[in-house]
Amino acid sequence: MTQAKPQTRRPAYWSQACAELSARDETMAALIAQFENSELRYRSDPVITLARAIVSQQISVKAAESIWNRLVQGLGELSPQRLAQARVPMLRKAGLSERKAEYLKNVGMHFHKRILVAERWHDMADEAVIEELCQLKGIGRWTAEMFLIFNLQRPDVFPLADIGLVRAINRHYNGDRAIGPRKLGQLDKRWRPWRTVATWYLWRSLDPIPVEY
Repeated sequence: MTQAKPQTRRPAYWSQACAELSARDETMAALIAQFENSELRYRSDPVITLARAIVSQQISVKAAESIWNRLVQGLGELSPQRLAQARVPMLRKAGLSERKAEYLKNVGMHFHKRILVAERWHDMADEAVIEELCQLKGIGRWTAEMFLIFNLQRPDVFPLADIGLVRAINRHYNGDRAIGPRKLGQLDKRWRPWRTVATWYLWRSLDPIPVEY
């Protein structure tokens, strides 16, 4: 179940989004052309998406990948039941903090007991999904937004709590200086309803290798 590689098909909206963003924004057009072979990777397992996002909270991509690999090796499979029943010392041995270990166990328990039913989320609005996910200990807005992008493939997510996204916006649109709310609001309006795609290419401008959740 858990070691399967993610599918690599583009979301159905990707080509239209790229065309419209390129027409509206010269900077975005250049980024899309530069990384034209990059695509959002879809992972169908909601538990893995959430677990990977929790592991990645507030640490580097390289550190998160190392911890994730040790976690997979230690658990064998990352089913909800296996996560829920995992012992905290084993999770800590993989490199997780005690708090993150408890968060992962809590996610596993909620899915294993069907307290969370991911199938419902496909028909729910973005904010409704975020609200439901944020009721889980350890899941804040950033983690929920990663889920919307990487699992549900929602087209208009704008995760402004993401440090990399803000850094890329500052670099490309404000000469590496902190962008003000007025100018950010203009970009926000310009990129709707494809802010997920704009975010993706801004991420790629900092790191060409896509992160997977």
